[in-house]
Amino acid sequence: MRTIECDVVVVGAGPAGSMTAKWAALGGADVVMIDKRPEIGSPIRCGEGISRSWLDRVGITVDPKWVARTMKGAKIVSPSGKHSVTLDESKAGNEVGFVVDRVFFDKALARDAAVAGAKIMLKTAATSLIKEDGKIVGVNAISHGEPLEIRAGCVVGADGFESQVGRWAGIDTSLKANDIITCYQYRLTNIEYNPDFTEFLLGSVAPGGYAWIFPKDENTANVGLGVLLTKLKKPGEVKEYLDRWIANDPRLKNGQPLEAVSGAVSVCAPLDSVAMDNLLLVGDAARMINPITGGGIANSCYAGMFAGKVLAKGAKAGDFTMNVLQEYEDDWRAKMENGLWRDWMAKEKLITLSDETLEMLVEAVSKVDLEKITVHSLLAAVKQTYPDLVKEFEDLI
Repeated sequence: MRTIECDVVVVGAGPAGSMTAKWAALGGADVVMIDKRPEIGSPIRCGEGISRSWLDRVGITVDPKWVARTMKGAKIVSPSGKHSVTLDESKAGNEVGFVVDRVFFDKALARDAAVAGAKIMLKTAATSLIKEDGKIVGVNAISHGEPLEIRAGCVVGADGFESQVGRWAGIDTSLKANDIITCYQYRLTNIEYNPDFTEFLLGSVAPGGYAWIFPKDENTANVGLGVLLTKLKKPGEVKEYLDRWIANDPRLKNGQPLEAVSGAVSVCAPLDSVAMDNLLLVGDAARMINPITGGGIANSCYAGMFAGKVLAKGAKAGDFTMNVLQEYEDDWRAKMENGLWRDWMAKEKLITLSDETLEMLVEAVSKVDLEKITVHSLLAAVKQTYPDLVKEFEDLI
């Protein structure tokens, strides 16, 4: 069996994995990043909307090659479509700004990791952890059909929603049905719509989740929706919800699909732990997805940067125990843990609301000029108009 030795092996070459590999390599660590797919960035698994505001902070340079469309803002639409809140990027947080092409975006991040010194191996799937005397010392893998042993000081699980690395290590990444959104999306062309704004439609069109439109060009967009797993009664029902919405929307009903993708996202509270001696998790594998929006790219990139910098320190010290990795836990929690908890609690309450209540919420917010859109500011705005609606949300205001 062939054996490779390195300081860090990163399992998964999505944004979280590539950012971890890049920052670790920049700090002098010997990094190998593996991915089971033959092509980084494909198949696409998300709506592809991001903000511009955080890119500089994690060292990502905007490249026109991966910007499909620049947005003016976003619209949150009530269940009936009668009321909406229009947000520019300065108010809307991490979900508007650019609609990217994930195939090019993910490849660009992987390229940056390679330029920093990381080695990339495609069609290479991790199959188990290697342990010696109870210590994690690498991963077993199958690379192009051949067995491979990658021995490393630290293993990074960046293997997404279905992460196996965490389970193999004994980190509890299990999810309740109420913390899983099942999604279906078309790349839909021949539609008539406003291509300058992303759109989020609330209510029973997508129970427990929302429907979305992410523009790609003047008559083409990513059109999809996500439904809470507990709201589905049979396999394939999420596609039925999407087809029904498209058929009933005059802007979309004549659209034709160029691509169809399905998947799931976690909308859970933050995990108690995402690191242990000689192993850590980043991004979707670490359940760092925003529980309200389902967005995870920004959090993945931040976590990858934090992880990579700490791993570089570990490589220099020859120490990947929690004596070193605790800094990663501290960094990502300081950046996002409180927000993830707050948004999870809001999500738990929002999924119980009727279309009628959501209609009133959107109407109330549409009448208030907000400087910044957050869970706190939205609920405070609603309180001005419908104080009774937010009584059960008082702990979030």
